Amino acid sequence: MKTYCLRLIILGLAAVPMLLPSTVRAARHPGQALAVFQGPEFQGGAKDLVGTSFGGEEVNTIYAQATGPRSQMQVKFKIPALPAGPQFVHLRGRDDDAPSVCVIAVRLNRTIVFEGPNPFSASRFDNHKWPIPDQALLPGENTLTIECQEKEGRAGSPPWFQVAFCAIGPDPYVIPSDVHRRFCVVLPAERRPFPEPLPPGQSPGFKWRGTKGWGWFPEQYLEEIPWLAKFKMNFLMNCYLSMFDIEHHQNWADGEANRWWEALPPAKKAAYEKVVRACQAHQIEFCFGMNPNLASKRFITPDSPADLEALYQHYAWMQSLGVRWFNISLDDISKGIDASAHARVVNTIFRRLRAQDAQAQMIFCPTYYWGDGTGKDQQPYLEVLARELDPDVYLFWTGDAVVGPVSRKAAETFRRIGGHRVFLWDNYPVNDDQPTMHLGPVVDRDPDLGEVIDGYMGNPLRKQNQGNRLPLATCADYAYNPAAYDPLRSIGQAILHVAEQPEQRAVLAELVEAYAGMLIWSPPKRPTGFNAVRHRFGEILALPHSRQAARAYVDYLTQLAARMQTAFPDRFLPERETLQQDVKIISDQLHQRYPEL
Repeated sequence: MKTYCLRLIILGLAAVPMLLPSTVRAARHPGQALAVFQGPEFQGGAKDLVGTSFGGEEVNTIYAQATGPRSQMQVKFKIPALPAGPQFVHLRGRDDDAPSVCVIAVRLNRTIVFEGPNPFSASRFDNHKWPIPDQALLPGENTLTIECQEKEGRAGSPPWFQVAFCAIGPDPYVIPSDVHRRFCVVLPAERRPFPEPLPPGQSPGFKWRGTKGWGWFPEQYLEEIPWLAKFKMNFLMNCYLSMFDIEHHQNWADGEANRWWEALPPAKKAAYEKVVRACQAHQIEFCFGMNPNLASKRFITPDSPADLEALYQHYAWMQSLGVRWFNISLDDISKGIDASAHARVVNTIFRRLRAQDAQAQMIFCPTYYWGDGTGKDQQPYLEVLARELDPDVYLFWTGDAVVGPVSRKAAETFRRIGGHRVFLWDNYPVNDDQPTMHLGPVVDRDPDLGEVIDGYMGNPLRKQNQGNRLPLATCADYAYNPAAYDPLRSIGQAILHVAEQPEQRAVLAELVEAYAGMLIWSPPKRPTGFNAVRHRFGEILALPHSRQAARAYVDYLTQLAARMQTAFPDRFLPERETLQQDVKIISDQLHQRYPEL
Protein backbone atom coordinates (compact mmCIF):
# COMPACT_ATOMS: atom_id res chain seq x y z
CA MET A 1 0.00 0.00 0.00
CA LYS A 2 1.41 3.37 -1.01
CA THR A 3 0.38 6.72 0.43
CA TYR A 4 0.71 10.04 -1.38
CA CYS A 5 0.08 13.14 0.73
CA LEU A 6 0.85 16.43 -0.99
CA ARG A 7 1.50 18.73 1.92
CA LEU A 8 4.31 21.32 1.82
CA ILE A 9 5.50 22.76 5.06
CA ILE A 10 5.57 26.45 5.84
CA LEU A 11 8.70 27.34 7.76
CA GLY A 12 9.60 30.57 9.44
CA LEU A 13 6.01 31.81 9.23
CA ALA A 14 4.65 34.00 11.97
CA ALA A 15 1.28 32.31 11.94
CA VAL A 16 -0.96 32.42 15.00
CA PRO A 17 -0.52 29.22 17.01
CA MET A 18 -3.55 27.01 17.50
CA LEU A 19 -4.59 26.37 21.11
CA LEU A 20 -5.03 22.66 21.58
CA PRO A 21 -5.38 20.55 24.71
CA SER A 22 -2.20 18.97 26.04
CA THR A 23 -3.89 15.73 27.03
CA VAL A 24 -3.92 12.86 24.57
CA ARG A 25 -7.25 11.73 23.15
CA ALA A 26 -8.34 8.15 23.47
CA ALA A 27 -8.04 6.17 20.27
CA ARG A 28 -10.97 6.40 17.91
CA HIS A 29 -11.03 2.65 17.50
CA PRO A 30 -10.38 0.86 20.82
CA GLY A 31 -8.25 -2.20 20.28
CA GLN A 32 -6.54 -0.69 17.24
CA ALA A 33 -4.51 1.95 19.04
CA LEU A 34 -3.70 2.79 22.65
CA ALA A 35 -3.45 6.52 22.03
CA VAL A 36 -3.61 8.94 19.11
CA PHE A 37 -2.64 12.60 18.93
CA GLN A 38 -2.13 15.40 16.42
CA GLY A 39 1.22 17.08 15.99
CA PRO A 40 0.23 20.25 17.90
CA GLU A 41 -0.64 18.14 20.96
CA PHE A 42 3.09 17.62 21.44
CA GLN A 43 4.46 20.15 23.89
CA GLY A 44 7.55 22.12 22.92
CA GLY A 45 8.75 22.38 19.35
CA ALA A 46 8.32 25.57 17.38
CA LYS A 47 4.53 25.83 17.13
CA ASP A 48 4.68 29.15 18.98
CA LEU A 49 6.93 30.52 16.23
CA VAL A 50 5.82 29.01 12.94
CA GLY A 51 2.22 28.05 13.72
CA THR A 52 0.45 24.70 13.56
CA SER A 53 -1.67 24.60 10.44
CA PHE A 54 -1.02 24.22 6.74
CA GLY A 55 -3.02 22.67 3.90
CA GLY A 56 -5.35 20.86 6.25
CA GLU A 57 -2.57 19.30 8.37
CA GLU A 58 -2.16 20.17 12.05
CA VAL A 59 1.57 20.09 12.78
CA ASN A 60 4.46 20.77 15.15
CA THR A 61 8.02 21.43 14.00
CA ILE A 62 11.43 20.84 15.58
CA TYR A 63 14.71 22.53 14.59
CA ALA A 64 18.41 22.06 15.29
CA GLN A 65 19.70 21.71 18.85
CA ALA A 66 21.09 25.24 18.66
CA THR A 67 17.48 26.47 18.92
CA GLY A 68 17.22 25.06 22.45
CA PRO A 69 13.68 24.04 23.48
CA ARG A 70 12.50 24.17 19.85
CA SER A 71 14.65 21.12 19.08
CA GLN A 72 12.32 18.61 20.73
CA MET A 73 8.64 17.88 21.36
CA GLN A 74 6.99 15.65 23.94
CA VAL A 75 3.58 14.17 24.63
CA LYS A 76 2.42 12.29 27.74
CA PHE A 77 -0.21 9.58 27.73
CA LYS A 78 -1.57 6.95 30.10
CA ILE A 79 -2.51 3.34 29.52
CA PRO A 80 -4.29 1.28 32.20
CA ALA A 81 -2.38 -1.93 31.46
CA LEU A 82 0.13 -3.38 29.04
CA PRO A 83 -1.56 -4.79 25.91
CA ALA A 84 -0.94 -8.22 24.50
CA GLY A 85 1.24 -8.41 21.42
CA PRO A 86 3.83 -6.07 19.87
CA GLN A 87 3.15 -2.34 19.75
CA PHE A 88 4.48 0.32 17.39
CA VAL A 89 5.00 4.05 17.15
CA HIS A 90 3.08 5.14 14.04
CA LEU A 91 4.07 8.57 12.77
CA ARG A 92 3.02 10.88 9.93
CA GLY A 93 5.76 13.37 9.25
CA ARG A 94 7.90 15.19 6.69
CA ASP A 95 11.58 15.94 6.28
CA ASP A 96 12.90 19.37 5.40
CA ASP A 97 13.68 20.26 1.78
CA ALA A 98 17.45 20.61 2.27
CA PRO A 99 19.75 18.27 0.29
CA SER A 100 20.68 16.31 3.43
CA VAL A 101 18.26 14.30 5.55
CA CYS A 102 17.49 15.58 9.03
CA VAL A 103 18.69 13.25 11.82
CA ILE A 104 16.09 12.62 14.51
CA ALA A 105 15.55 10.42 17.56
CA VAL A 106 12.25 8.96 18.77
CA ARG A 107 12.30 7.96 22.45
CA LEU A 108 9.60 6.28 24.54
CA ASN A 109 10.32 6.99 28.19
CA ARG A 110 14.06 6.24 28.37
CA THR A 111 14.21 3.81 25.44
CA ILE A 112 15.30 4.77 21.92
CA VAL A 113 12.68 3.61 19.39
CA PHE A 114 14.41 5.13 16.34
CA GLU A 115 17.59 7.13 15.81
CA GLY A 116 19.22 8.30 12.58
CA PRO A 117 18.37 10.08 9.29
CA ASN A 118 14.59 10.17 9.16
CA PRO A 119 12.88 8.01 6.47
CA PHE A 120 10.19 10.56 5.56
CA SER A 121 9.68 12.34 2.25
CA ALA A 122 10.94 15.85 1.66
CA SER A 123 8.07 16.78 -0.67
CA ARG A 124 4.97 15.49 1.11
CA PHE A 125 3.79 13.93 4.34
CA ASP A 126 3.97 10.16 4.57
CA ASN A 127 3.66 7.45 7.22
CA HIS A 128 6.22 5.22 8.96
CA LYS A 129 6.23 2.96 12.00
CA TRP A 130 8.79 1.51 14.39
CA PRO A 131 8.44 -1.42 16.82
CA ILE A 132 8.48 -0.53 20.49
CA PRO A 133 11.21 -2.49 22.30
CA ASP A 134 10.22 -4.81 25.14
CA GLN A 135 9.67 -3.11 28.50
CA ALA A 136 9.77 0.37 26.93
CA LEU A 137 5.99 0.83 27.22
CA LEU A 138 4.82 1.14 30.83
CA PRO A 139 1.45 0.72 32.53
CA GLY A 140 0.32 4.14 33.67
CA GLU A 141 1.99 7.32 32.42
CA ASN A 142 4.36 7.34 29.43
CA THR A 143 6.32 10.05 27.67
CA LEU A 144 7.05 10.07 23.93
CA THR A 145 9.82 12.42 22.82
CA ILE A 146 10.87 13.36 19.28
CA GLU A 147 14.02 15.43 18.93
CA CYS A 148 16.20 16.86 16.18
CA GLN A 149 19.80 15.71 16.59
CA GLU A 150 21.33 18.14 14.14
CA LYS A 151 23.70 20.47 16.00
CA GLU A 152 23.67 23.68 13.96
CA GLY A 153 20.79 25.65 12.50
CA ARG A 154 18.26 28.32 13.30
CA ALA A 155 14.50 28.35 13.68
CA GLY A 156 12.76 28.87 10.37
CA SER A 157 15.43 27.18 8.23
CA PRO A 158 16.67 23.61 7.67
CA PRO A 159 17.42 21.31 9.33
CA TRP A 160 13.94 20.63 10.62
CA PHE A 161 11.43 17.83 11.01
CA GLN A 162 7.66 18.07 11.22
CA VAL A 163 5.03 15.80 12.84
CA ALA A 164 1.38 15.78 11.81
CA PHE A 165 -0.01 12.71 13.56
CA CYS A 166 1.10 9.96 15.92
CA ALA A 167 -0.39 6.78 17.33
CA ILE A 168 0.73 4.07 19.74
CA GLY A 169 -0.79 0.85 18.50
CA PRO A 170 -0.37 -2.58 16.97
CA ASP A 171 0.52 -3.60 13.46
CA PRO A 172 -1.45 -3.36 11.28
CA TYR A 173 -2.75 0.08 12.12
CA VAL A 174 -3.75 2.65 9.53
CA ILE A 175 -3.38 6.30 10.44
CA PRO A 176 -6.88 7.68 9.87
CA SER A 177 -7.54 10.22 7.17
CA ASP A 178 -10.18 12.91 7.38
CA VAL A 179 -11.33 13.58 3.85
CA HIS A 180 -11.69 17.30 4.55
CA ARG A 181 -8.88 17.98 7.05
CA ARG A 182 -6.28 15.48 5.92
CA PHE A 183 -7.02 14.35 2.37
CA CYS A 184 -4.54 11.72 1.34
CA VAL A 185 -4.61 9.26 -1.56
CA VAL A 186 -3.75 5.71 -0.56
CA LEU A 187 -3.03 3.38 -3.45
CA PRO A 188 -4.21 -0.11 -2.51
CA ALA A 189 -1.87 -3.04 -2.76
CA GLU A 190 -4.14 -4.75 -5.28
CA ARG A 191 -7.00 -3.93 -7.58
CA ARG A 192 -10.42 -5.02 -6.32
CA PRO A 193 -13.72 -5.44 -8.17
CA PHE A 194 -15.13 -1.97 -8.78
CA PRO A 195 -17.63 -0.57 -7.87
CA GLU A 196 -17.63 -2.21 -4.44
CA PRO A 197 -19.62 -5.48 -4.79
CA LEU A 198 -23.06 -5.72 -3.22
CA PRO A 199 -24.02 -8.31 -0.59
CA PRO A 200 -25.92 -11.28 -2.05
CA GLY A 201 -29.50 -10.42 -2.88
CA GLN A 202 -29.03 -6.64 -2.48
CA SER A 203 -29.94 -4.25 -5.30
CA PRO A 204 -27.88 -1.17 -6.25
CA GLY A 205 -28.50 1.94 -4.16
CA PHE A 206 -29.90 3.79 -7.18
CA LYS A 207 -31.71 2.05 -10.01
CA TRP A 208 -30.36 4.52 -12.57
CA ARG A 209 -26.70 5.56 -12.34
CA GLY A 210 -24.86 7.69 -14.84
CA THR A 211 -23.68 11.06 -16.01
CA LYS A 212 -24.08 13.66 -18.71
CA GLY A 213 -21.65 15.50 -20.88
CA TRP A 214 -20.88 19.19 -20.41
CA GLY A 215 -21.00 20.63 -23.90
CA TRP A 216 -19.36 17.46 -25.16
CA PHE A 217 -19.13 16.65 -28.83
CA PRO A 218 -20.38 13.24 -30.00
CA GLU A 219 -16.83 11.90 -30.16
CA GLN A 220 -16.42 12.53 -26.45
CA TYR A 221 -19.57 10.60 -25.62
CA LEU A 222 -18.39 7.68 -27.72
CA GLU A 223 -15.04 7.62 -25.94
CA GLU A 224 -16.59 7.57 -22.48
CA ILE A 225 -19.45 5.10 -22.99
CA PRO A 226 -17.22 1.99 -22.48
CA TRP A 227 -15.93 3.51 -19.23
CA LEU A 228 -19.47 4.10 -17.99
CA ALA A 229 -20.23 0.44 -18.61
CA LYS A 230 -16.97 -0.60 -16.91
CA PHE A 231 -18.08 1.22 -13.75
CA LYS A 232 -21.61 -0.28 -13.88
CA MET A 233 -23.28 2.95 -14.92
CA ASN A 234 -26.45 2.48 -16.94
CA PHE A 235 -27.59 6.03 -17.76
CA LEU A 236 -26.18 8.75 -20.04
CA MET A 237 -27.81 12.08 -20.81
CA ASN A 238 -26.55 14.49 -23.41
CA CYS A 239 -25.85 17.97 -22.19
CA TYR A 240 -28.46 20.27 -23.66
CA LEU A 241 -25.58 22.58 -24.55
CA SER A 242 -24.51 19.88 -27.00
CA MET A 243 -27.71 20.53 -28.92
CA PHE A 244 -26.79 24.18 -29.30
CA ASP A 245 -24.73 25.30 -32.27
CA ILE A 246 -21.54 24.73 -30.27
CA GLU A 247 -19.60 24.03 -33.43
CA HIS A 248 -19.81 27.71 -34.34
CA HIS A 249 -20.89 29.55 -31.18
CA GLN A 250 -18.55 29.08 -28.23
CA ASN A 251 -20.18 32.04 -26.52
CA TRP A 252 -23.34 30.26 -25.52
CA ALA A 253 -24.89 33.34 -24.03
CA ASP A 254 -25.07 35.28 -27.29
CA GLY A 255 -28.65 34.24 -28.06
CA GLU A 256 -27.73 32.71 -31.40
CA ALA A 257 -26.26 29.45 -30.15
CA ASN A 258 -29.55 27.86 -29.11
CA ARG A 259 -31.77 27.65 -32.21
CA TRP A 260 -34.07 24.96 -30.85
CA TRP A 261 -36.84 25.69 -33.37
CA GLU A 262 -34.61 24.59 -36.24
CA ALA A 263 -33.84 21.06 -37.33
CA LEU A 264 -30.38 19.79 -36.41
CA PRO A 265 -27.86 19.55 -39.26
CA PRO A 266 -27.77 16.07 -40.85
CA ALA A 267 -24.15 15.51 -39.83
CA LYS A 268 -24.95 16.22 -36.19
CA LYS A 269 -27.96 13.92 -36.27
CA ALA A 270 -25.88 11.15 -37.77
CA ALA A 271 -23.21 11.61 -35.08
CA TYR A 272 -25.72 11.39 -32.25
CA GLU A 273 -27.32 8.34 -33.79
CA LYS A 274 -23.92 6.67 -33.28
CA VAL A 275 -23.99 7.74 -29.64
CA VAL A 276 -27.42 6.19 -29.16
CA ARG A 277 -26.35 2.93 -30.82
CA ALA A 278 -23.20 2.76 -28.66
CA CYS A 279 -25.32 3.20 -25.51
CA GLN A 280 -27.67 0.45 -26.63
CA ALA A 281 -24.72 -1.86 -27.31
CA HIS A 282 -23.44 -1.30 -23.76
CA GLN A 283 -26.88 -1.62 -22.06
CA ILE A 284 -26.93 2.06 -21.17
CA GLU A 285 -30.13 4.08 -21.31
CA PHE A 286 -29.58 7.21 -23.37
CA CYS A 287 -31.58 10.22 -22.18
CA PHE A 288 -32.14 13.00 -24.71
CA GLY A 289 -32.41 16.53 -23.36
CA MET A 290 -32.94 20.11 -24.53
CA ASN A 291 -33.36 23.52 -22.94
CA PRO A 292 -35.35 25.86 -25.24
CA ASN A 293 -34.99 28.97 -23.08
CA LEU A 294 -31.27 29.10 -22.25
CA ALA A 295 -28.98 31.22 -24.45
CA SER A 296 -31.90 31.67 -26.83
CA LYS A 297 -33.26 34.79 -28.44
CA ARG A 298 -36.62 33.03 -28.78
CA PHE A 299 -38.25 31.54 -25.70
CA ILE A 300 -40.75 28.81 -26.35
CA THR A 301 -44.39 29.94 -26.20
CA PRO A 302 -46.29 27.32 -24.18
CA ASP A 303 -49.56 27.87 -26.04
CA SER A 304 -48.05 28.03 -29.54
CA PRO A 305 -48.76 24.83 -31.50
CA ALA A 306 -45.95 25.73 -33.92
CA ASP A 307 -43.38 26.12 -31.14
CA LEU A 308 -44.43 22.92 -29.42
CA GLU A 309 -44.34 21.03 -32.71
CA ALA A 310 -40.83 22.33 -33.49
CA LEU A 311 -39.58 21.21 -30.09
CA TYR A 312 -41.38 17.88 -30.27
CA GLN A 313 -39.73 16.95 -33.56
CA HIS A 314 -36.35 16.67 -31.84
CA TYR A 315 -37.78 14.24 -29.31
CA ALA A 316 -39.67 12.29 -32.00
CA TRP A 317 -36.39 11.81 -33.87
CA MET A 318 -34.75 10.35 -30.79
CA GLN A 319 -37.77 8.19 -30.04
CA SER A 320 -37.53 6.75 -33.56
CA LEU A 321 -34.05 5.49 -32.61
CA GLY A 322 -35.44 3.53 -29.66
CA VAL A 323 -34.72 6.14 -26.97
CA ARG A 324 -37.13 5.94 -24.03
CA TRP A 325 -35.72 8.54 -21.63
CA PHE A 326 -36.10 12.25 -22.25
CA ASN A 327 -35.39 15.51 -20.50
CA ILE A 328 -36.65 19.06 -20.77
CA SER A 329 -34.65 21.58 -18.76
CA LEU A 330 -35.72 25.10 -17.93
CA ASP A 331 -32.95 25.82 -15.44
CA ASP A 332 -30.50 28.70 -15.15
CA ILE A 333 -32.93 31.24 -16.61
CA SER A 334 -33.75 34.63 -15.12
CA LYS A 335 -37.01 35.42 -16.95
CA GLY A 336 -40.04 33.50 -18.09
CA ILE A 337 -40.20 31.68 -14.73
CA ASP A 338 -43.79 30.47 -14.81
CA ALA A 339 -44.40 27.06 -13.29
CA SER A 340 -47.78 26.61 -14.94
CA ALA A 341 -46.37 27.45 -18.38
CA HIS A 342 -43.41 25.13 -17.78
CA ALA A 343 -45.76 22.30 -16.83
CA ARG A 344 -47.77 22.79 -20.03
CA VAL A 345 -44.66 22.53 -22.22
CA VAL A 346 -43.41 19.39 -20.48
CA ASN A 347 -46.85 17.74 -20.39
CA THR A 348 -47.44 18.34 -24.10
CA ILE A 349 -44.13 16.79 -25.17
CA PHE A 350 -44.27 13.93 -22.68
CA ARG A 351 -47.83 12.87 -23.47
CA ARG A 352 -47.13 12.82 -27.18
CA LEU A 353 -44.11 10.59 -26.50
CA ARG A 354 -46.20 8.34 -24.23
CA ALA A 355 -48.80 8.01 -26.97
CA GLN A 356 -46.12 6.45 -29.16
CA ASP A 357 -44.47 4.37 -26.43
CA ALA A 358 -46.05 3.64 -23.06
CA GLN A 359 -42.55 3.12 -21.61
CA ALA A 360 -41.37 6.66 -22.41
CA GLN A 361 -39.97 8.51 -19.39
CA MET A 362 -39.48 12.23 -18.81
CA ILE A 363 -37.24 14.13 -16.38
CA PHE A 364 -37.89 17.85 -15.96
CA CYS A 365 -35.22 20.17 -14.57
CA PRO A 366 -37.21 23.01 -12.97
CA THR A 367 -35.94 26.55 -12.61
CA TYR A 368 -35.59 25.94 -8.86
CA TYR A 369 -33.66 22.71 -8.72
CA TRP A 370 -31.73 22.98 -5.44
CA GLY A 371 -32.39 23.21 -1.71
CA ASP A 372 -35.23 21.63 0.19
CA GLY A 373 -37.88 23.57 -1.73
CA THR A 374 -38.96 25.79 1.16
CA GLY A 375 -37.48 29.06 -0.16
CA LYS A 376 -39.88 31.93 -0.70
CA ASP A 377 -39.58 31.72 -4.49
CA GLN A 378 -39.02 27.98 -4.67
CA GLN A 379 -41.99 26.69 -2.76
CA PRO A 380 -44.81 28.44 -4.71
CA TYR A 381 -43.17 27.36 -7.99
CA LEU A 382 -42.79 23.73 -6.89
CA GLU A 383 -46.30 23.59 -5.47
CA VAL A 384 -47.69 24.52 -8.90
CA LEU A 385 -45.62 21.72 -10.45
CA ALA A 386 -46.99 19.33 -7.84
CA ARG A 387 -50.53 20.15 -9.02
CA GLU A 388 -50.09 20.63 -12.77
CA LEU A 389 -47.09 18.59 -13.95
CA ASP A 390 -47.90 15.07 -15.16
CA PRO A 391 -47.49 12.78 -12.13
CA ASP A 392 -45.24 10.37 -14.05
CA VAL A 393 -42.59 13.04 -14.71
CA TYR A 394 -39.42 13.03 -12.60
CA LEU A 395 -37.81 16.21 -11.23
CA PHE A 396 -34.08 16.88 -11.41
CA TRP A 397 -32.54 18.07 -8.13
CA THR A 398 -28.93 19.02 -7.28
CA GLY A 399 -29.04 18.57 -3.52
CA ASP A 400 -29.10 20.82 -0.47
CA ALA A 401 -27.45 23.53 -2.61
CA VAL A 402 -26.42 23.98 -6.23
CA VAL A 403 -23.05 22.48 -5.22
CA GLY A 404 -22.35 20.85 -1.88
CA PRO A 405 -23.68 18.19 0.48
CA VAL A 406 -26.70 16.08 -0.41
CA SER A 407 -28.85 14.94 2.49
CA ARG A 408 -31.81 12.62 2.74
CA LYS A 409 -33.67 15.20 4.84
CA ALA A 410 -33.52 17.85 2.11
CA ALA A 411 -34.40 15.26 -0.55
CA GLU A 412 -37.50 14.19 1.35
CA THR A 413 -38.69 17.78 1.75
CA PHE A 414 -38.03 18.67 -1.90
CA ARG A 415 -39.86 15.57 -3.09
CA ARG A 416 -42.82 16.26 -0.80
CA ILE A 417 -43.21 19.89 -1.90
CA GLY A 418 -42.56 19.13 -5.58
CA GLY A 419 -44.97 16.20 -5.50
CA HIS A 420 -42.92 14.09 -7.93
CA ARG A 421 -40.23 11.42 -7.96
CA VAL A 422 -36.68 12.77 -8.03
CA PHE A 423 -33.46 12.23 -9.97
CA LEU A 424 -30.27 13.55 -8.37
CA TRP A 425 -28.29 15.72 -10.78
CA ASP A 426 -25.08 15.76 -8.76
CA ASN A 427 -23.02 18.84 -9.59
CA TYR A 428 -19.72 17.08 -9.26
CA PRO A 429 -16.99 17.15 -10.61
CA VAL A 430 -18.25 19.89 -12.96
CA ASN A 431 -15.99 22.90 -13.60
CA ASP A 432 -18.41 24.79 -15.90
CA ASP A 433 -15.65 25.05 -18.51
CA GLN A 434 -13.41 27.02 -16.14
CA PRO A 435 -9.62 26.50 -15.92
CA THR A 436 -9.56 24.04 -13.05
CA MET A 437 -10.10 20.39 -12.19
CA HIS A 438 -11.91 18.56 -9.39
CA LEU A 439 -10.39 15.09 -9.21
CA GLY A 440 -11.06 13.99 -5.64
CA PRO A 441 -13.81 11.52 -4.68
CA VAL A 442 -17.41 12.56 -4.25
CA VAL A 443 -18.13 13.13 -0.54
CA ASP A 444 -20.91 14.18 1.84
CA ARG A 445 -23.75 12.20 0.21
CA ASP A 446 -26.04 10.40 2.64
CA PRO A 447 -25.82 6.61 2.27
CA ASP A 448 -29.61 6.12 2.22
CA LEU A 449 -30.49 8.65 -0.48
CA GLY A 450 -31.53 5.81 -2.77
CA GLU A 451 -34.56 5.23 -0.53
CA VAL A 452 -35.88 8.65 -1.54
CA ILE A 453 -34.31 9.25 -4.97
CA ASP A 454 -34.69 7.01 -8.02
CA GLY A 455 -31.67 7.99 -10.10
CA TYR A 456 -28.19 9.44 -9.82
CA MET A 457 -26.44 11.48 -12.51
CA GLY A 458 -23.00 13.09 -12.15
CA ASN A 459 -22.01 16.27 -13.93
CA PRO A 460 -18.49 16.04 -15.39
CA LEU A 461 -15.62 18.37 -16.15
CA ARG A 462 -15.38 19.85 -19.59
CA LYS A 463 -12.32 19.15 -21.73
CA GLN A 464 -10.60 16.89 -19.17
CA ASN A 465 -12.44 13.75 -20.24
CA GLN A 466 -9.84 11.27 -19.10
CA GLY A 467 -9.44 13.01 -15.76
CA ASN A 468 -13.23 12.80 -15.35
CA ARG A 469 -12.93 9.04 -15.08
CA LEU A 470 -11.42 9.27 -11.61
CA PRO A 471 -14.09 11.30 -9.76
CA LEU A 472 -16.89 9.82 -11.89
CA ALA A 473 -15.71 6.35 -10.92
CA THR A 474 -16.21 7.33 -7.28
CA CYS A 475 -19.68 8.64 -8.17
CA ALA A 476 -20.42 5.26 -9.74
CA ASP A 477 -19.06 3.49 -6.66
CA TYR A 478 -21.28 5.57 -4.39
CA ALA A 479 -24.40 5.18 -6.55
CA TYR A 480 -23.96 1.41 -6.83
CA ASN A 481 -23.26 0.59 -3.19
CA PRO A 482 -23.77 3.72 -1.07
CA ALA A 483 -23.91 1.84 2.22
CA ALA A 484 -20.33 0.62 1.76
CA TYR A 485 -18.98 3.75 0.10
CA ASP A 486 -15.61 4.94 1.40
CA PRO A 487 -14.31 7.95 -0.56
CA LEU A 488 -10.64 7.30 0.22
CA ARG A 489 -10.85 3.63 -0.69
CA SER A 490 -12.85 4.55 -3.78
CA ILE A 491 -10.40 7.06 -5.24
CA GLY A 492 -7.51 4.67 -4.63
CA GLN A 493 -9.27 1.89 -6.50
CA ALA A 494 -10.34 4.29 -9.27
CA ILE A 495 -6.69 5.15 -9.95
CA LEU A 496 -5.77 1.46 -10.11
CA HIS A 497 -8.55 0.85 -12.64
CA VAL A 498 -7.65 3.83 -14.83
CA ALA A 499 -3.85 3.40 -14.91
CA GLU A 500 -1.74 0.24 -15.11
CA GLN A 501 1.89 1.21 -14.49
CA PRO A 502 3.19 2.09 -10.99
CA GLU A 503 4.57 5.49 -12.03
CA GLN A 504 1.34 6.33 -13.84
CA ARG A 505 -0.61 5.53 -10.69
CA ALA A 506 1.78 7.53 -8.53
CA VAL A 507 1.45 10.57 -10.81
CA LEU A 508 -2.34 10.38 -10.82
CA ALA A 509 -2.40 10.04 -7.02
CA GLU A 510 -0.41 13.25 -6.66
CA LEU A 511 -2.49 15.02 -9.33
CA VAL A 512 -5.66 14.11 -7.46
CA GLU A 513 -4.20 15.49 -4.25
CA ALA A 514 -3.20 18.72 -6.00
CA TYR A 515 -6.72 19.14 -7.45
CA ALA A 516 -8.70 17.50 -4.67
CA GLY A 517 -11.95 19.22 -5.65
CA MET A 518 -14.37 21.80 -4.32
CA LEU A 519 -16.19 19.15 -2.27
CA ILE A 520 -12.99 18.19 -0.41
CA TRP A 521 -12.37 21.88 0.28
CA SER A 522 -16.02 22.41 1.19
CA PRO A 523 -15.64 24.52 4.34
CA PRO A 524 -16.04 27.27 3.30
CA LYS A 525 -18.19 26.59 0.26
CA ARG A 526 -16.27 26.65 -3.00
CA PRO A 527 -17.68 27.41 -6.45
CA THR A 528 -17.23 25.14 -9.47
CA GLY A 529 -14.40 27.39 -10.67
CA PHE A 530 -12.40 26.88 -7.45
CA ASN A 531 -8.77 26.05 -8.23
CA ALA A 532 -7.10 24.18 -5.37
CA VAL A 533 -3.56 24.71 -6.69
CA ARG A 534 -3.90 28.47 -6.98
CA HIS A 535 -5.76 28.68 -3.68
CA ARG A 536 -3.11 26.70 -1.84
CA PHE A 537 -0.31 28.77 -3.35
CA GLY A 538 -2.12 31.96 -2.40
CA GLU A 539 -2.26 30.75 1.20
CA ILE A 540 1.47 30.15 1.18
CA LEU A 541 2.36 33.44 -0.47
CA ALA A 542 0.16 35.50 1.85
CA LEU A 543 2.10 34.46 4.93
CA PRO A 544 5.35 36.14 6.05
CA HIS A 545 8.69 34.48 5.33
CA SER A 546 7.12 32.36 2.61
CA ARG A 547 10.01 32.41 0.12
CA GLN A 548 11.27 28.90 0.77
CA ALA A 549 7.89 27.17 1.00
CA ALA A 550 6.47 29.00 -2.04
CA ARG A 551 9.48 28.09 -4.15
CA ALA A 552 9.27 24.46 -2.99
CA TYR A 553 5.60 24.28 -4.01
CA VAL A 554 6.31 25.70 -7.47
CA ASP A 555 9.25 23.32 -7.91
CA TYR A 556 7.16 20.34 -6.85
CA LEU A 557 4.35 21.08 -9.31
CA THR A 558 6.88 21.76 -12.08
CA GLN A 559 8.33 18.30 -11.47
CA LEU A 560 4.86 16.77 -11.33
CA ALA A 561 4.02 18.28 -14.73
CA ALA A 562 7.22 16.81 -16.18
CA ARG A 563 6.52 13.39 -14.65
CA MET A 564 2.99 13.45 -16.00
CA GLN A 565 4.23 14.14 -19.51
CA THR A 566 6.65 11.23 -19.25
CA ALA A 567 4.08 8.86 -17.76
CA PHE A 568 1.31 9.81 -20.19
CA PRO A 569 2.89 11.06 -23.42
CA ASP A 570 -0.33 10.57 -25.39
CA ARG A 571 -2.98 10.78 -22.65
CA PHE A 572 -4.41 13.38 -20.29
CA LEU A 573 -3.47 16.22 -22.63
CA PRO A 574 -6.07 18.76 -21.36
CA GLU A 575 -5.23 17.79 -17.78
CA ARG A 576 -1.55 18.38 -18.41
CA GLU A 577 -2.39 21.74 -20.00
CA THR A 578 -4.36 22.82 -16.92
CA LEU A 579 -1.48 21.87 -14.64
CA GLN A 580 1.10 23.62 -16.82
CA GLN A 581 -1.02 26.78 -16.95
CA ASP A 582 -1.30 26.82 -13.18
CA VAL A 583 2.44 26.27 -12.79
CA LYS A 584 3.06 29.31 -15.01
CA ILE A 585 0.57 31.45 -13.09
CA ILE A 586 1.99 30.65 -9.65
CA SER A 587 5.56 30.94 -10.95
CA ASP A 588 4.78 34.47 -12.13
CA GLN A 589 3.27 35.27 -8.75
CA LEU A 590 6.36 33.89 -7.01
CA HIS A 591 8.71 36.07 -9.04
CA GLN A 592 6.55 39.13 -8.49
CA ARG A 593 6.76 38.59 -4.73
CA TYR A 594 10.41 37.53 -4.72
CA PRO A 595 12.13 38.99 -7.82
CA GLU A 596 15.50 37.64 -6.69
CA LEU A 597 14.37 34.04 -7.25
